Amino acid sequence: MIYIIQNILPILAATIAAFAFGAGYYMTLGKPWMAAAGLTEEKVKSSPSSMPFIIAFIAEFWMAAILAGALILAPAEAGKWTMAIGTALIIWIGFVIPTMTVNHRYQMLPWRLTLIDGGHWLGVMMVQVIVLSLIGLTPPA
Repeated sequence: MIYIIQNILPILAATIAAFAFGAGYYMTLGKPWMAAAGLTEEKVKSSPSSMPFIIAFIAEFWMAAILAGALILAPAEAGKWTMAIGTALIIWIGFVIPTMTVNHRYQMLPWRLTLIDGGHWLGVMMVQVIVLSLIGLTPPA
C-alpha cells in the first residue's frame, strides 16, 4: 500500500472534495433525507456529536485511496476518463448499492432513503475519480 503514501496529496484532495460534495448534497436534500430516515430536526440538533463527520471523512479517505489504487492498475489503453468514470460506476453498482439495499431492507427503511444515500455515494465516487484523474497519480516504483 505504498501507493497511498506516494499519492497522499491527490487522495487528500479527493477526500476533501468528496466531503464538500456531501455537505452540499445533504444540505440540499436534508429535509427529504430526514423524513426518509425517520429523523426530526429536534433529534438531529439534540445530538451535536461530530463523530459521524469524522467517520465520514475517514471512510471517504479510504474510498479515495482504494479508487486511486484501482486507477493506477487500470489499463492505459482504455482511456483515462473511461477508466475513471467506469471504475467508480462499477464499484458503486457492484458493491455500494447492493450493500446499502440489503442494509436498508433489513432495517425496513424506505426506498427513498436508499435512493438519496445511493446518490450521495455515487456523487462522492465521481468527485473522487475526477479529482484523482485531474491531479494525477504516481504508480509505485
